[in-house]
Amino acid sequence: MTTQPVHILLIDDDDVDIMAIKRAFRESKIGNPLLVAHDGIEALEMLRGQGVPAVPKPYIILLDLNMPRMNGVEFLTEIRNDPEHSRATIFVLTTSSAEEDKLAAYRKCIAGYIVKSNVGLDFIRLVKMLDAYWMVVEIP
Repeated sequence: MTTQPVHILLIDDDDVDIMAIKRAFRESKIGNPLLVAHDGIEALEMLRGQGVPAVPKPYIILLDLNMPRMNGVEFLTEIRNDPEHSRATIFVLTTSSAEEDKLAAYRKCIAGYIVKSNVGLDFIRLVKMLDAYWMVVEIP
């Protein structure tokens, strides 16, 4: 049985956060492929292979909520209605600690909600948590 690497699709419009997450992956010596989309529309195009090669399965999505064009909650609604991607494993990674944002995200069956509070250390903790997650959890 050959196991495929878990791809990470980071959906975030903040270049500083993107760089911090990439740095955390490097520092934690995690070599999983990391793809970046800057909003929900670009992410859907990447997942569906519209104009670009489709994101290979298995994958985990790290999703910011506050983005232009299509925000995170709108993306969650769209992906949960897509038969091909409705069961995607999605972690929300956002600056919003608002209770209504948490509830809206969890209603869309996310795997977890993580508030970006400390760009450096928290991202390293996040990456270590994800590394442990995909080592023990079986993804269809």
